[in-house]
Amino acid sequence: MNLDQTKQRMEGAIDALRKEFSGLRTGRASVNLLDSVMVDAYGSPMPLNQVGTVGVPEPRLITVQVWDKGLVKNVEKAIRDAGLGLNPQPDGQIIRVPLPDLSSERRQELVKIAGKYTEQARVAVRNVRRDAMDEVKKEKLSEDETKGQNDKVQKLTDDTIKKIDDLFTAKEKEITQV
Repeated sequence: MNLDQTKQRMEGAIDALRKEFSGLRTGRASVNLLDSVMVDAYGSPMPLNQVGTVGVPEPRLITVQVWDKGLVKNVEKAIRDAGLGLNPQPDGQIIRVPLPDLSSERRQELVKIAGKYTEQARVAVRNVRRDAMDEVKKEKLSEDETKGQNDKVQKLTDDTIKKIDDLFTAKEKEITQV
């Protein structure tokens, strides 16, 4: 059983969680907020950052400089339909996306979404743990060696889940700050 590989897979779950969290709106503009937006361009869906430059000129404003003016309408529609609660305003080849204030209901909804992402990360880590423990079972080890390996995997799992919980707590605080 390769403990480094197990640790790397668990870190992957944390990285995925960070990426999910970066897309959650907290009232502050971030270029990562539009990472999940896919634009219908040239007959196929493309990530927004491949059809324009995303910038944050002000704390509550995101701008998208669309490279091909023929795609401005598609980019505007993609941002509007992304389910982020944003209302893009085209201005030539630049699309301005003002961030409205978050209502308390929307903040609670975002906390629930963050909780869902957190649980998905925990499940991913537990799946990695299960795989690692299955690997240990397949190896021809003594009972003490098997227990030692399983204890190492469990400690790694506990540490990783604590990191996930800490990330969630920080994100929850960031969302609920008024």
